Amino acid sequence: MSEASKGASLAFGQVVIGPPGSGKTTYCHGMQEFMGRIGRQVSVVNLDPANEAMPYQCAVDIAELITLPDVMENLKLGPNGGLIYCMEYLEANFDWLQEKLAACRGHYYLFDCPGQVELYTHHDALKNVFAQLAKWNFRLAAVHLVDSHYCTDPGKFISVLCTSLATMLHVELPHVNVLSKMDLIEQYGKLAFNLDYYTEVLDLSYLVDHLASDPFFRNYRRLNEKLVEVVEDYSLVSFVPLNVQDKESMRQVMQAVDKANGYSFGDQEHRSLEALMSAAVGADFHFASTLAVQEKYVPSQDKAVEEEVMEL
Repeated sequence: MSEASKGASLAFGQVVIGPPGSGKTTYCHGMQEFMGRIGRQVSVVNLDPANEAMPYQCAVDIAELITLPDVMENLKLGPNGGLIYCMEYLEANFDWLQEKLAACRGHYYLFDCPGQVELYTHHDALKNVFAQLAKWNFRLAAVHLVDSHYCTDPGKFISVLCTSLATMLHVELPHVNVLSKMDLIEQYGKLAFNLDYYTEVLDLSYLVDHLASDPFFRNYRRLNEKLVEVVEDYSLVSFVPLNVQDKESMRQVMQAVDKANGYSFGDQEHRSLEALMSAAVGADFHFASTLAVQEKYVPSQDKAVEEEVMEL
């Protein structure tokens, strides 16, 4: 490590990753506003060269260095090849990134990353960017967003578990998996099991049994059993449910990430958080709590006791 790196102060942040449409940009916007309300200075860094309409205040934008449309036009590449080229170009221009980040010294960072899954499962460019940030004394946690509607389809959920595991092993950062858009989950159908079953990734044999009821997947039962065994053997994957419009849900995700990257906030931020959580309903927050979804799938203790008494 260089002398400059040794003398640099620690910087904390999140790299927000996940497939297209999982809500990465919306998450960055919501988390920037939420943290701003408790007094944390937040800078959002857009590392997605295809991101044109950004709702948040962007401190650093990769578009100043390279854009996906330019790469596709000039090099005659498709969107996937273009994104990989852009990340390799960023990797080759670390000095540009370091100079831009230096202007936000002392801030908390949110890195809004591209949505191409290959970048997190087996390509090294973005992984090398994260490694370089670590050399600059950044303490980062990966926030991997997954659309919660995958829970309503056992086959898709198994693939999500495998993708999440592959991402965790490849990226090599403290990892928080998040089920995003919890407020919309029931638009895609009922859950077969309690929400805890999906967030805690409990005994997946039940999921394989449920999947076997579908004639299409019946022939692939052995394959699904092996995939599930891989996920369970590593015992790494679990999820935090998220509804960006719910303050309590945002607080739970923020605290999970702070624990993962080692961020510790002071008394003033703690008091601001308590004041925010106890504040009356405001125009900027909606209280369609994630718990409202969970309660439909997890019977309350009182109700369970009543049912036992009735049986006696």
